[in-house]
Amino acid sequence: MSDRPPPAALLHSSFYRFTPLADAAAAAQAVRLLAQHLTGAITLAPEGLSGAVAGPAEAVRAFEQALCAAPAFGGALRGLAFRHSHGRTAPYARLKVVLRPELVALNLPGAESLPPPDEADGSHLTPAGWRRLLQDGDAVLLDNRNHFEVRLGRFRGAVDPQVRNFRDLVAHVQAHAPAWRAAGRPVAMYCTGGIRCDKTAPWLRSLGLTVLQLRGGILGYFEALPDAHREWQGECFVFDNRTALDTRLQQTATGPAQVFDASQPDEAWRLQRALRLAAAGGA
Repeated sequence: MSDRPPPAALLHSSFYRFTPLADAAAAAQAVRLLAQHLTGAITLAPEGLSGAVAGPAEAVRAFEQALCAAPAFGGALRGLAFRHSHGRTAPYARLKVVLRPELVALNLPGAESLPPPDEADGSHLTPAGWRRLLQDGDAVLLDNRNHFEVRLGRFRGAVDPQVRNFRDLVAHVQAHAPAWRAAGRPVAMYCTGGIRCDKTAPWLRSLGLTVLQLRGGILGYFEALPDAHREWQGECFVFDNRTALDTRLQQTATGPAQVFDASQPDEAWRLQRALRLAAAGGA
């Protein structure tokens, strides 16, 4: 019999920070030890770390405190923001900590000459500030996620750049940037937690665009505003076994078969992978 707590007792915590890591491998080993009693998926790279963990609330909060104070990061994780949610389904079946060249590989043109991402710069709007921006309606509202995610749910009035491959976002922005600049319209960009937008923002600025971002992403918006359903339509896809959350950060009844279009090659493999993981007991 498993000694894992029932799903209702599990707390899900997601986080990321761009910060140079002189020894990402040593930092990864430190994280493995800190998270050894949790499940989740954590990525480390020379540019920082990104991840999500789940477990009993007390264990998750102990991990968060220890991570922020971990000597391996030299104090660079102080004040790290954690996004919390819950679900009936255990988000992960095991702990996976990996090393990669980048936290998010977007293959942006001229990426080697772009300034590093900065998740604390002045382009980030609080959820309340984002709500005011939506009400004004002057900005281009750009959804920086995969097409299947946008299809499941989005902010009302958001542009779907039809991203089925990383190159699709680049092509969409390059095609529309001249008109956006000519109209003097800022690009207000959002994604699930914020990391993709932080990575994309320097490239957008290199095109002469004014960039605004939603601090904490969609999940941060849901967490901050109990009435987030006013501006959001549908559900929010999450990359774990829960599949989708509503605006109250509660797991919905939506499953992989309702998210992915099996007739599309880029989604068919995602569906088959999700079904295999579900049959095997999780990621």
